[in-house]
Amino acid sequence: MSVIENKNLLEGIFEQMSHGNTRAMSDAMADDFRWVFPGNWSWSGVWEPKSVVLQQLLRPLMAQFTEYRTAAEMIVAEGDRVIVQARGYGVTTRGETYDQTYCFVFRVADGQLKEVVEHCDTALVERVLDPLTA
Repeated sequence: MSVIENKNLLEGIFEQMSHGNTRAMSDAMADDFRWVFPGNWSWSGVWEPKSVVLQQLLRPLMAQFTEYRTAAEMIVAEGDRVIVQARGYGVTTRGETYDQTYCFVFRVADGQLKEVVEHCDTALVERVLDPLTA
């Protein structure tokens, strides 16, 4: 795929997610997809493949929200990488506001998401969300 097609893929995903379709990203993941939280905090780690991402990361994460959406503010693409600066808006099951900032670095191949490295407000995650359990 071209750089433009890669960028268009992520624009479409985040357009859907801005309306609350949280499955838009997982639907675009390749079977060997990998999700990375860099750094040294309670959620740091690598989840792969897609089945592990869904079961051990995204399902437990999304179960903590009564509502959630993410909107892209800027999307930049070069080669097989697409960088998305985004804002998340949510309410946890405990009624806490979750207004998050993100910088996602995606790798795209053959029209599918292959990897994301997620940078976010880690202090907000630690304060408002329950830790992931292995």
